[in-house]
Amino acid sequence: MKRELTSWYSPSLDKEMPIATYGDYGFALLLVPTAAADYLEYERFQLIDAIAPFINAGRIKVFSIDSINNESWLNNHMDPWQKSIRHQQWNSYVYNEVIPFIKNSTSADTPVIISGASFGALHSMNLFLKRPDLINGVIAMSGVYDLTEYTKGHYDDNVYFNSPQHYIPQLTDHHTLEQIRKSGHIHILTGAGAYEDPDASGRFGKILYDKGIWYELDNWGPDYKHDWPTWRAMLPHYLGTRF
Repeated sequence: MKRELTSWYSPSLDKEMPIATYGDYGFALLLVPTAAADYLEYERFQLIDAIAPFINAGRIKVFSIDSINNESWLNNHMDPWQKSIRHQQWNSYVYNEVIPFIKNSTSADTPVIISGASFGALHSMNLFLKRPDLINGVIAMSGVYDLTEYTKGHYDDNVYFNSPQHYIPQLTDHHTLEQIRKSGHIHILTGAGAYEDPDASGRFGKILYDKGIWYELDNWGPDYKHDWPTWRAMLPHYLGTRF
């Protein structure tokens, strides 16, 4: 498997941001890490190994990025407003820097599917729903879609506009809604074992349904808990059966 590590100084975040790339060909799979983790998390926890057959077969080219959650929602020493601003800066980094990097590394027509587990699922869903013109679909594993679960009671416009549970019911822009509806790849995956919250997935699925947005909700049941073995099972299954 071809593996490349690179980085650049991000104007959006005012810091050096690394990215790991795996493979040569196929559609682009953009991985967003969990919680306060980094761009090599999916490699360390053998998820890259789990999807290696798809990489080696030229079906996907994987791009794994850093989060800055420890500089925003998970930093207990920051002012809440500054946390929300930092979150917006990270969104800008993904849209204005990572997506062009992916396109330059593949082609302008290469589809981009975004995926993440836990907090990464929320980020992935949010990034897709806000810019379906740039990101073509999402595989969200073991997520909640209400950002206030992470904001310790803080609520402002940036929280609202990055919390799909809040803003999707109010979304009326026809063009954006039609782009979301045309995706065909909104996959919401959950277990029902320890530390999973399948009800959160169900609540969000109902919101999508009420907006006329097709989605797939898959509850893997009580044997699948909020942990890496679950995600190592889920992601290759969906790559193999839905793409």
